[in-house]
Amino acid sequence: MNDLSWLKGSFPPLITPFKDGAIDFETYGRLIEHQITGGTHGILVNGTTGEPSTLNVDERNELVRFAVKTARGRIPVCAATGSQSHAETLALSQFAEKAGADAQLIVTPYYIKPPQRGLASYFIDVMSRLKTPAMVYHIPGRAGVSMDVETFRLVKEKCPNLVGVKHASTDLAFVTDLLSIMGRDFRIFVGLEELCFPMMAIGAVGMMNAVANLDPKRVAALYQAVASGDLAEARDLHFALFEISKAIFFDTNPIPLKYMMKKVGLLQSNEHRLPMVPANEALERRLDAVLSAAGLA
Repeated sequence: MNDLSWLKGSFPPLITPFKDGAIDFETYGRLIEHQITGGTHGILVNGTTGEPSTLNVDERNELVRFAVKTARGRIPVCAATGSQSHAETLALSQFAEKAGADAQLIVTPYYIKPPQRGLASYFIDVMSRLKTPAMVYHIPGRAGVSMDVETFRLVKEKCPNLVGVKHASTDLAFVTDLLSIMGRDFRIFVGLEELCFPMMAIGAVGMMNAVANLDPKRVAALYQAVASGDLAEARDLHFALFEISKAIFFDTNPIPLKYMMKKVGLLQSNEHRLPMVPANEALERRLDAVLSAAGLA
């Protein structure tokens, strides 16, 4: 926990490729190599973009094990290990730690809308059983629950391995509040594509950006520009990526993303598991136009 200098930069939440209903590990391996050669700083396994709620526990564990084995220490692997079930979260987290994941991202338990004292007890119980660095995945729009800054402080008091958060919300004031209370070294990763530049300008250390599945080089370059203080270059990259970042949310992520990845040759098929479904014809036409304008067609 004393040296977290590696926990920064672009950590794309990888998509999970499917083939005839099963996880396509061959393609997953190629996607990891694509990230490494593209200059990505780390990868996130089983993030929202990876459709983890359509996977069972064994599949999520196998993806973590496979990613660690494939990365071979060349880049860090962060495992998203949260669930709405405390027991399931604990099982996923402990497996990821034993499998060699470098850090863990644990989402706020969704759907049940626990009170703040419940969130504090939940994260204290899970994180106190782990030795690896852990972060909270704060995504109120999908989880249906927000975690207060004071709750973060309470968890940190009991669990020094709480080192950061993925903040997927438009609330920029929350980022300043969090850094003021938790300290400037608290590792905040941006979880919304369109806010990567402004949030890093405030003090976020990196981003977990779905667009980096498509364009790892420019997303990594955006981080590097901010980190080096070249805000003019960062602003240019922000605008260059802006339209394709918005396109990620033309429909539920990763429906648009998987289609675009197929169009640029990164996937053979934009297959999903129900209740997720592939892009329809109207969405495909919109995404084709975005890819063409972005120079990725």
